[in-house]
Amino acid sequence: MDSNRGHTCAAATSLRHYARILHRRVRQAEPGALRAMRRLREFASVDSAQLPSLIKRQHCLTVSAVSLGFQSWSHALAVLAGEAEDFGTLLYPSTCHGHMNIWSAHYDEARAIRAEHGGYLLAYRRQFLIVDGSYIDSLGLDPDDPDWSAMARDWVRPADLGARSRLYEKLVHNALVRVTLAPD
Repeated sequence: MDSNRGHTCAAATSLRHYARILHRRVRQAEPGALRAMRRLREFASVDSAQLPSLIKRQHCLTVSAVSLGFQSWSHALAVLAGEAEDFGTLLYPSTCHGHMNIWSAHYDEARAIRAEHGGYLLAYRRQFLIVDGSYIDSLGLDPDDPDWSAMARDWVRPADLGARSRLYEKLVHNALVRVTLAPD
């Protein structure tokens, strides 16, 4: 998986950059940033005046990862590197809930369904879903991106790990734009 590391670093770099911005906003006591930090249980009831002095960059890394559907910062790094069995929820954001798709608890079954019906095989936590091009478009990705073909349209066990890493980079960027531009 070392050949994959260079590409996953770009997605992780985007998350780190977002965490730096969030940390700066917390230090400036911006209400939206303070509200974001309250996602962490340890800060849920801390007074807003005290919160900026308690927040460290690691906390912001955790919040940036959690805001994209990962369990923690280390989980985000493992998923982006292709080293986790639990993919988190990044591939099934609320913007995609209205789409029709096929779900399976078993990868082999999902792969067979995708082979028979076409589409794209994605993962949600430890489950699998087959989606169409409209769903991919709702993720903010191009369903005609050549990286999908390079991956054999299989996010879980892609034929080309580098292709998935490039798509992860785009997906993370798009998700961070949504999180950053979301109303406070």
